[in-house]
Amino acid sequence: MNGLMKADRSLTRRRFLCVAGPFVALPWFPGTALAETASEISAIPLDVSEIAEGVFVHHGVVDLMRASNEGGIANIGFIVGDDAVAVIDSGGSVTEARQMIAAIRQRTDNPIRFVVNTHMHPDHIFGNAAYVDGTATFVGHINLPNALAARRESYLRANLELMGAEFMAEVSIIAPTMTVADEATLDLGNRQLSLRAWPTAHTNNDLTLFDEKTRTLFTGDLVFQDHCPSLDGSILGWRDILTNLTATGADRAVPGHGPSDIAWPSGAEPQIRYLDVLTSDIRQMIEDGVPLAEASTAAGQSEKDEWQLFDEFNVRNATAAYAELEWE
Repeated sequence: MNGLMKADRSLTRRRFLCVAGPFVALPWFPGTALAETASEISAIPLDVSEIAEGVFVHHGVVDLMRASNEGGIANIGFIVGDDAVAVIDSGGSVTEARQMIAAIRQRTDNPIRFVVNTHMHPDHIFGNAAYVDGTATFVGHINLPNALAARRESYLRANLELMGAEFMAEVSIIAPTMTVADEATLDLGNRQLSLRAWPTAHTNNDLTLFDEKTRTLFTGDLVFQDHCPSLDGSILGWRDILTNLTATGADRAVPGHGPSDIAWPSGAEPQIRYLDVLTSDIRQMIEDGVPLAEASTAAGQSEKDEWQLFDEFNVRNATAAYAELEWE
């Protein structure tokens, strides 16, 4: 895959994909309706895989948010208990969230009681408005309300340009109504979900969810695979927290980006290596007196072939790491 697009969604869900190169038309099959508007696309259930009993995940494409992928770049999921459903991240648009609701309704009539936002980034929270009319409690890290309030206008403005008015029309920034400062438990009926709020790492508002029944860990963007990690917090804090996450006793993890699920804790190894390389490179460059502008383009380059979207994220990661590490 070239790192710009992976066409793993149903062909009925879009007429074409924007790729690096000439226009590429997707084949049309007799009897297949081609969805053309956000409302039409919303009626099509999202493709999900059952990775463990009652645990479903939609695999987001490895890409930047744009209209051609409907903002669907993050792995999002839901867990079904005897009495209720918990959604883990609402996705990158209200359209995607409604598709997820349609997928849930194909599998259960249980009410959607919780929408858990693992952190503040738009590809994980822009679908929240699709759940407002129901009875769901929005759940997030204790720092999430302030983080969303501070970034509301910039998130909406930037993604209007990327996504277009049609997919952004119904997006609103919705803060959690239940916040987690340390640990909490959600009860879905014969199914306990353990939540944990973490210190600053990928962001300052990272929350994980652990399904005790299947030993499945939803990491949000604390874990990336295939997609280059994106640092919006502390590189040292992130590295420390990955060590703690590998000791959770989970059998599998759902990363924020990458495969629908990965073996755990071995699935953390590529990201741990990347963060260690970037940290080591930046520390050496600071010691050698290399200026930020040069260090940001040189650090971490040995990892370039290991990650998709490397050029889009590594310079920003190196810049943030430099600013943090020069004050050690």
